[in-house]
Amino acid sequence: MSGNFSYWEHTAFIDNADVIIIGSGIVGLSAALHLKTREPNLKVLVLERGFLPSGASTKNAGFACFGTVSEQLEALKHSSEEEVARLANYKWRGLQRLRQNLGDENIDYYQHGGYELFMKGEEADEEEAIDSIERLNKLLKPAIDGHDIYAVANAKIAGFGFNGISRMIYNPFEGQIHTGKMMRALLHKVYQKDVLVLNGCEINSIHNEGDHIRLTSPQGNFKAGKVIMATNAFAKQLYPHLQVTPGRGQVLITKPVPGLKLKGTYHFNEGYYYFRNIDGRVLFGGGRNLDFSAEKTPEFGHTDLVKQKLTNYLHNIILPGQNTEIDYWWSGIMGFGEELSPIVKQVEPNIFCAVRCNGMGVAMGSLVGEEVAELMLSSQ
Repeated sequence: MSGNFSYWEHTAFIDNADVIIIGSGIVGLSAALHLKTREPNLKVLVLERGFLPSGASTKNAGFACFGTVSEQLEALKHSSEEEVARLANYKWRGLQRLRQNLGDENIDYYQHGGYELFMKGEEADEEEAIDSIERLNKLLKPAIDGHDIYAVANAKIAGFGFNGISRMIYNPFEGQIHTGKMMRALLHKVYQKDVLVLNGCEINSIHNEGDHIRLTSPQGNFKAGKVIMATNAFAKQLYPHLQVTPGRGQVLITKPVPGLKLKGTYHFNEGYYYFRNIDGRVLFGGGRNLDFSAEKTPEFGHTDLVKQKLTNYLHNIILPGQNTEIDYWWSGIMGFGEELSPIVKQVEPNIFCAVRCNGMGVAMGSLVGEEVAELMLSSQ
């Protein structure tokens, strides 16, 4: 079919873009939205390799979160206090921008708060976390609009029906969203701005030819004046030097649970496990830390090791004694790196990237997209 495009298809779909964005996830569509808001006459084309956005934008857990106490303490081992506070503020502002752009009702945003759980046998970790609350609240208060964030909430443990949980820390400022509705709302926004999104179009290579950028795909060649790559975990497939490592997240959702007591987002084991309520069900994911090497993959799928661990935690810790059935399994691919900040830069003349959200795409994605759009607009 690549050699059989009509004149109409060439002039209306293929050859008339000022900017091509590769990737229709939250970062790519946020970049498109910002470009068209700032420069309404720009012709923006988004190319997406999947039937739906590939990666994690419609496959994540829908956590509108910016970090547990344990995650902040881990970040402080590798970064300065100033950097940790800056990133917390970035994620906080990103969540507010997402809500502002799309509206809480359109994305099913609910601010039920977030909880970090500690199991029996984790006394050293829980004591370190609880002892650090005052320090972290002081550090992060200016970053989160002057709020004290973390507080011990052990009295709530029994009400949730957990088994084997000894301590709990609460953050009232975290929420949850329906990421499918989020992406539909974002797509609707960019369609209203006359952005064209073409699915099923994987880019194999990018060629800078001076007066334009040529992109090759099985569907044929595309060209544009400038290109933004928003492929996150898959960035190395086009630019191998970028420091982005894929990380697979495996997720399940139960069938409806009668009398479900959970309301909010929950993390344990330094955030490597996470669960929440959704439509009277429990969504539960994680386990990447069981075998990091196996999960450093761009391939979707599941492993028996992770599935067994998630199932055991579900039945023995989260919903003990309820014999709850699992309704859905899926996986998403996130982009990670040793540095906590995303990569937003020009990789060569007129070609830009916005990748590596470190598993926090819901929180970061809106601002990362805006940032790369501004970088492109300011370039000569």
